Amino acid sequence: MIDVPIRHGSVRRLTAGLGVLLSSFVFLACNRGDPFPRAQATLDSSAAIAQVDTELRFPFVPDPARTPGATLRVTAADICVPGYSKRVRDVPIEVKRAVYASYGVRTHQPGEYEIDHLVNLSLGGSNSIRNLWPESFRTSPWNARVKDELEEELHRRVCAGTLDLAQAQRIIAQNWVMGYRMYVHPNPPASTTRTRERPRRRHADRAQPRAEAPVP
Repeated sequence: MIDVPIRHGSVRRLTAGLGVLLSSFVFLACNRGDPFPRAQATLDSSAAIAQVDTELRFPFVPDPARTPGATLRVTAADICVPGYSKRVRDVPIEVKRAVYASYGVRTHQPGEYEIDHLVNLSLGGSNSIRNLWPESFRTSPWNARVKDELEEELHRRVCAGTLDLAQAQRIIAQNWVMGYRMYVHPNPPASTTRTRERPRRRHADRAQPRAEAPVP
């Protein structure tokens, strides 16, 4: 053990300073009530939002019992190669029909849903039925368009080396809405619903738009 000499004059000055600081907090508490009401209000609001997000159900988020998410054994180096998603995408029509049936979606309008990957392919997601769900374009404020923004942001961070791939997969699999609030913006875009087919994605790793089919 190394003994460090203590200067008594310094201790007295430090004690006096702490006394003044403590007195200031007491004065604020007595004369203005809670000295941090805005901070407390922010915490309360954040807790309320988190509670709402965890209570979201299909069609805003997938049913975790049906779609817990599944990934491939890939690395960040694999998924950051341009065109990776297009090369691994493989979801037959029969599987899409099975996904719709498992969620009780018997009929739907063109552009209302698409069978999408919970953990997107550009983050190493699998084509397994455990990673697929009918993602809505028309729900508000959370829908396919908003989730696309999160997918692109997480992919960008993984490829930039600022986010671990496994962590990114957990974020989007556990609750993609909360992930959006954390990594994109606290609130969704003001208007995100749409009925038309998705526009061409600008990211080089994104799949090309697909024509509307009987079972999208």
